[in-house]
Amino acid sequence: MEVVYERPRSLFPVATHYCPGCGHGIIHRLVAEVIDELEIREKTVAVAPVGCAVLLYNYLNVDCYEAAHGRAPAIATGCKRVHPHLVVFTYQGDGDFAAIGTAEAIHVAARGEKITTIFVNNAIYGMTAGQMAPTTLIGQKSTTTPAGRKPETAGFPVRMCEIVATLPGAAYVARVSVSSPKNVVQAKKAIKKAFETQVRGLGYSLVEVLSQCPTNWHMTPFESVKWVDEKMALYYPLGEFKVPKEG
Repeated sequence: MEVVYERPRSLFPVATHYCPGCGHGIIHRLVAEVIDELEIREKTVAVAPVGCAVLLYNYLNVDCYEAAHGRAPAIATGCKRVHPHLVVFTYQGDGDFAAIGTAEAIHVAARGEKITTIFVNNAIYGMTAGQMAPTTLIGQKSTTTPAGRKPETAGFPVRMCEIVATLPGAAYVARVSVSSPKNVVQAKKAIKKAFETQVRGLGYSLVEVLSQCPTNWHMTPFESVKWVDEKMALYYPLGEFKVPKEG
């Protein structure tokens, strides 16, 4: 019998700790598939965050660092500069990348470090019980905004792709989602482009992934993917914000 689909070699055969309906498992698989297809597993280094994906090293079959909260880009910078032949990426949530790690997120792109970031945006703090995140939408309820986020007191949600794309050191910037089979296919294409950008030595690459969080949104998995499409994607439009110049 012909095998048409199987577990990527870069993904350990274990169950994850993620909640039912969470998008992290899908994103892990996409990253693993891309690593396998590019045949870079033996030279890939991941930097795990503090957040829901803190146990990334238990799932991806590549060498990993564990970074202090928000400092993944700094760790990745050091690794890449000392070992420029390696393929180095950070895997970060909205708190890690867009709150405590904002300085690292901006300056790694400003410097044009030749690393890749997979930024998972689920518009809430998942690991710490559902507090408001920098990416929480206006009107969205959380444990710290029980009446919904109000811009006059909590400010406006941060669009990281739009910010990073303005920096000359950023070579590839895209926003995708994993809310449907079609979007998952597009997400994989973007992740592959990001890694290829690094392999070609063109500069910093960022892929933001809109991801569902049924547990902290207090929704069913079906309701949560619908909310990604109908609410999140309106404020965080999908697409490529910056692509490398050819030649």
